[in-house]
Amino acid sequence: MKKHFVIPLMFLSSIVHSQNKPNVLFIAIDDLNDFVNCMNGSLRAHTPNIDKLAKAGTLFTNTHCQAPICGPSRASIMTGLYPSTSGNYLQLSDKDIVKSNKVTQQAIFMPDYFEQYGYKTMAVGKIYHNGDGANTFDEYGGRFSWFGPKPEERFNYDPEKIEKKVGSTQTDWAAYPEHDSLMTDYQSARWAVNQFKQKHDRPFFMAVGFVRPHVPWYAPQKWFDRYPLEQIKTPPYNPNDFDDIPPMGQRVAEVPMMPTTEELIKTDEWKDVIRAYLACITFVDAQVGKVLEALENSEYADNTIVVLWSDHGYHLGEKNRFAKQALWERDTRTVLIFKYPKGKRNQICNAPVQLLDIYPTLTDLCGLPEYNLAEGNSLTPFLENTNAKVSKPALSFYGVGNVAVRNERYRLLQYEDGSIEFYDMLEDPNEWKNLGNDKNHQDEINKLKTFIPKSWAPLSKFSAYNINAYFKEKISSNK
Repeated sequence: MKKHFVIPLMFLSSIVHSQNKPNVLFIAIDDLNDFVNCMNGSLRAHTPNIDKLAKAGTLFTNTHCQAPICGPSRASIMTGLYPSTSGNYLQLSDKDIVKSNKVTQQAIFMPDYFEQYGYKTMAVGKIYHNGDGANTFDEYGGRFSWFGPKPEERFNYDPEKIEKKVGSTQTDWAAYPEHDSLMTDYQSARWAVNQFKQKHDRPFFMAVGFVRPHVPWYAPQKWFDRYPLEQIKTPPYNPNDFDDIPPMGQRVAEVPMMPTTEELIKTDEWKDVIRAYLACITFVDAQVGKVLEALENSEYADNTIVVLWSDHGYHLGEKNRFAKQALWERDTRTVLIFKYPKGKRNQICNAPVQLLDIYPTLTDLCGLPEYNLAEGNSLTPFLENTNAKVSKPALSFYGVGNVAVRNERYRLLQYEDGSIEFYDMLEDPNEWKNLGNDKNHQDEINKLKTFIPKSWAPLSKFSAYNINAYFKEKISSNK
C-alpha cells in the first residue's frame, strides 16, 4: 500500500485550482552518455527523437550527476539532496533512501510533493534504482522483465569465467532478442502511450523510465544493422592515461569485474562493444519517440512540461575502462533537456548544471511552492536566457571525501586523502593531463575548492556495495 502524505488545509486552494497547472512528462534513461547525436561527444549515435526534443526546448550540454551510479544518483534527484547531505553516496535500496539520517527523514520524494498539490502521479520502468521501490507513485505500471530478456548463456562476457576478474556484472553484448516487443523498454513505452489516450481529471506527473543502454547491451538485430561494424570508430584512448592520476583516484575508480580497453583490444572486441552500445541508444531513442508522439497527438500536448535525463555518463574504453563508477567527466556528464509550454525553442546551454536542479525547476515551472530542502537551483533563468549568470559549479560525489567540481571550463577532483586532479576541459577534454601540481593554475584550483562541502554526512548504514576493495572496506567499517 502506497503511503500518502496528509495534505494540510493550506494546500486545499492549490488543489481546487490544480486543473490549471501543467502536466509533467519525466523521462529517465539509464547509463546514457554524451554519444546522443545532439550532444558533442566523441561519437554520435542515431537519435532523431531525442534530437527533435532538444530542438523543441533547451539542451543542457554541461549537466552532471551527483553520484556516478544509479542508486545514489536517482536518490539525489528524487529527494533534492546532495549525497554529502544525505549520506547516500553508494548503492542502496529505494526503501532505505530516506532512512539514512535526520535530514533524509524530512525529505519529500518528488512524486509525493506533486501529490500534495493535487497531481496524479504515474510511473513505469526504472525511475528509482528499483523502479518504484520507494513506493511513491499513485500508479506504477510494473517492471516487466526488467533488464531482460536474457539468454540461458551469455554471448561474449562473463567475469566468473575469466581468470583474475573479481565480482559480478550484467555486462555482455549481442544482437538479442529477435523482436522489439520482447524488450522491457518497448513495454514501458506502450504503457506510457496508453496513458496519453486516457482521460485524466487532474494534472499528472508521469515518469517513464527506460533501461537501455544499461548493460547487458542487447537489442534486436535491426538496431545493430544501423551500425555496420566496418564503420565503427572508437573513442579517444591514451594507454599512459593513469601515469599522473593519484593512487587514491585509481582506487576509487577500480571496477575489477569489468572488461578493460587493453583486454578488448587484444580480443578485437572493442568495436563490437561500441556497436552494441550505439544500437541500444538508437533502440531506446525509438521508444522515447513513441512516447513523445503520443503526447503530441493527445489532448495534453499544449499543457505538458517534458524533461528528459539520464542518471550518469559511461566510459566506453576511455581510461582503460567500460564502466561508470568514477568521478571523471565521462562518468558524471549526462543528458538533460527541458521543454515546456510556450517556452523558447532550439536553445543550447553550456553552463554547468546538475541533475539535482530538476526538482526545483519542475516545481518552479508548475507554479508550486518552493520545496525547502532542495539543494539544487531552478534552471528557469537558463530557459529564458541561456547566458544567464552561473551561480555555482556542479558537484559530483563518490564516497565520503571524494568529489568532482565542474565549472564552465575547469574540472577539479579531490579525494579523501587530499590528492587532486585538475583539468582544463577546453584544452584537454579527454582529461589526459593532470594540472593539479601546475603553479599556473593554483588560483583556479583554490576557487573550485571553495565549493567543496565543509562537512560531510557519514556514509549511510544502508549502503550495500561490493564494486571494489576500497568501498568494501568503507562499508565494513561502517557497520
